[in-house]
Amino acid sequence: MTQLLDPTLDHTSDEIMTVEASRALSNGTVCFVGIGLPSTAANLARRLHAPDCVLVYESGCIGAKPTVLPNSIGDGVLAEHADVLVSVPEMFSYWLQAGRIDVGFLGAAQIDRYANLNTTVIGDYDDPTVRLPGAGGAPEIAASCGEVIITLRHSKRTFVEHLDFITSVGHAEGGDHRQRLGLRGRGPTAVITDLGVLRPDPTTKELTLVSTHPGVDVDQVRDATGWDLRVADDVSVTATPTRSELDVLRALKSV
Repeated sequence: MTQLLDPTLDHTSDEIMTVEASRALSNGTVCFVGIGLPSTAANLARRLHAPDCVLVYESGCIGAKPTVLPNSIGDGVLAEHADVLVSVPEMFSYWLQAGRIDVGFLGAAQIDRYANLNTTVIGDYDDPTVRLPGAGGAPEIAASCGEVIITLRHSKRTFVEHLDFITSVGHAEGGDHRQRLGLRGRGPTAVITDLGVLRPDPTTKELTLVSTHPGVDVDQVRDATGWDLRVADDVSVTATPTRSELDVLRALKSV
């Protein structure tokens, strides 16, 4: 649930997460965008510092420039001003699996210490507590993009010791396991949450807390994680959202 991290700060936890995620996209980046928080962050980046960021959606929209946030990958607003529309098979075979996408932007229901993702079920697969939307294009995005950025809210329900189902492979079992599986690209390079930023250890690939958002301390992040979280020796503090970033984000979400 979105909340004020500190009553003296003029932003919510969801807002700083979205702003920080948007900062991860540079101008000219070709980005495969998931619906929800990733889509909000990507569209914010395009409106602020990355006007030439190419937003790609699973439905076949390349260079999407939605005037409002899409409700799904099939929302007509994505096609209205896109540079080109291609078939879904072409999107995956020619663009994604051939390595033509720089960044994949994903969310998830669960994540583990090696940034593997679950968007399939909570509980037993045959008799789940919750059946989620499913894989969609997430497994191929996670496997084939140059790198993957993940954004999701931080809690023990989400950051779990063991996934109920592995939908999308991040760094598999850690170390060089991803490379041994033959997956393209670097895999997840950042996990941006409403509490801070985690990045994989260069050697083990275990997620490590490298930054906390203003008003958040390291113990809060540890308490919200379902495993013994690794913490960098020098944890930085995320830059506070600027007035311009907040104004554009709020205007984007109000339309």
